Formats: sequence, C-alpha cells, structure tokens
Amino acid sequence: MNFASDNSSAAAPEVLAAVAAANTGYAMPYGNDPIMDQVRARLRAVFEAPEAAVYLVATGTAANALSCAVLTEPWGAVFCHRNAHIEEDECGAPEFYTGGAKLVPVDGEHAKMAPGALRGVIAFTGRSGVHNVQRGMVSITNATENGTVYTPAEVAALCEVARGFGLPVHMDGARFANAVAATGASPADMTWRAGVDVLSFGGTKNGCMGVEAVIIFDPARAWEFELRRKRAGHLFSKHRYLSAQMLAYLEGGLWLRLAAQANAAAARLSAGIVAVPGAQLVHPTEANAVFAAFARAGHRRAQAGGAAYYLWPFDQSLDGPDDVQLAARMVCSWSTTAADVDAFLQLIRG
Repeated sequence: MNFASDNSSAAAPEVLAAVAAANTGYAMPYGNDPIMDQVRARLRAVFEAPEAAVYLVATGTAANALSCAVLTEPWGAVFCHRNAHIEEDECGAPEFYTGGAKLVPVDGEHAKMAPGALRGVIAFTGRSGVHNVQRGMVSITNATENGTVYTPAEVAALCEVARGFGLPVHMDGARFANAVAATGASPADMTWRAGVDVLSFGGTKNGCMGVEAVIIFDPARAWEFELRRKRAGHLFSKHRYLSAQMLAYLEGGLWLRLAAQANAAAARLSAGIVAVPGAQLVHPTEANAVFAAFARAGHRRAQAGGAAYYLWPFDQSLDGPDDVQLAARMVCSWSTTAADVDAFLQLIRG
C-alpha cells in the first residue's frame, strides 16, 4: 500500500530486461550507441515530428532546467503555475541552469493556469523596461502537480497567449504518459501542434529506472542544448543504459499501458474514498494522483496498517479529534494493484 509517489515504485520488468540485454560487449559512448538511433527514430514517429532533436538525461530536474535554459535568457521570466514542479520542487535548478532567469508564478485552480491569468501576468512583466526582468518563456506541467490534466485545446489556448507575446513554450511532462492516457490525445496534438517548443518526456515516474527525454521540436535549438547538457554534467558516458530504458519504454506502447494502469488504480482509489461518509476530493482525479480529505481516524488506521502516503499540506497532524478532516496526496504507479487500493480503502473505512 505505497501511495507516497510513483517514484517509489519498481522499474517495469521490460525495462530491466532491456538494460540487462544492453549490458554485453562494447558500445560507443555519449549517445553514439546504436540503441539511441532507435530511440530517436521511435520518438520522432510517436510525435509525428521527423525533424525533432531528441536527447536523454537521467532526471526530470535536469530535463526541465536544461530545457528552460535553451528557451530564455538569464534576464528572462519563466511563467509557470505557482504549484509547478519547477517552482516548488527543484531547489532553484531552473534559475541556476538559465543563469538567473526568474520564475514568475501564475495562479489557477487545481494547478492549471488559465489563459486570462497567464496573459495578465505576462503583460505586467517588463513594464519598466531595463529595470525589470524581461518576458522569457512559458512552462506548462501536464499532468499537473495536483493530478489534473490539460487537454490539447487547453494547451493550445495557453500557447496562443505565449505566442501573442512572442514567447516559446516548454512542457514539463514528467507524467506526460498519464496525461495522454487520460485524454486519449495524440502526443503530437498535446505538444507541437498545440504550440509547445520543447517537451520533457518522463520515464522515471512510469516504470523506468531513471531516464527522461528532452524533445526539441525546433532543431535550431539542438546544438545549444547539447552544449548545455555537457557543461552541466548530464551527458552520460555509458549512455546505452539510458537508451535501453527509453527504447523498452516505447516498445509496443509500453509507456501508455503503464500509465493507463496507474490512472485506473487512481480512479478506483478516488471512487472508493468519496464513497466513505464525509470524505471528499480536494482536486479532481484526472490522472494517477488522488488528493482527498477524510477523517483523522481513517488516517491513523491507514498509517498504522502500513499505508505510505503524504498528508498534504505537510503541516497537518495525526494528533487531535478523530472526526476532523485531513487532506492527503496518494499517487498510484504502474504497479499499484486493485488489492493495494482495496486494502487501503478498508483501513480508512474502519
């Protein structure tokens, strides 16, 4: 019953097998391995983007921060939701790798930016010329940090705002697979057709050991990314182990099957929680994360029974009256089973 994070799940057997298979003989380093050629071709096909540049790194933070670095100047503003991962959970990495760009938060319900709110914040930025940080870029998180999902139309509406100010757009897709599985949209419609310039395509949260792809839809930006990746220490010498993971992840649509399994487990968990008297959702369940509030007594039983998850926000306490509602975040992974979900629900029901 581990719902702490999809990061806490094991790697998918297909991914482990691919890494083991790659661990024979010799292969050229630094992304010149033959498996990487297949990865590049496969991702270009998946995204219907034959000219896209494709690079691999080991962490989502590296993917996001390096992506931001090729899209804005050090004096630029990175417009993102107030609860975006780059704003709350990356220890200033985007600011560091961009050389000082400023993250400018945009509000919006359930961690989703609204076009009007984004437009207002961008318009306000740079109003005093040289004395202000300048308008730099927009970053969209899909699926969001609150478990909600932007549709392609919603992505396009935000990109239209960005384009109106001449700004490029990055998408943090650490859970991109979950967003695509939830909407049934094509990867192309969710990204470059909607106006996205660079995508951080996640693998680690969805069954990989540790690999993320950066897909740059404008190849003119590719060389700068290569230089920044090397300079930042994120160009792997034994790159074939990243390549092997990503190729297995893409093979036969595994990435979407794993995401659909995680989403289905979250839907089961969400439905079960709202059936508990007094319980309610804090955010809509649209991908693989459930944000819900239920009685403190249920939390005590769940945690005493071995369930792992986070009270959300963190400053709540298990001490106090039994009937007080406490909010929590529960994240399902590709390996979450119906038995895990049902055992958890039994505990909180009492």
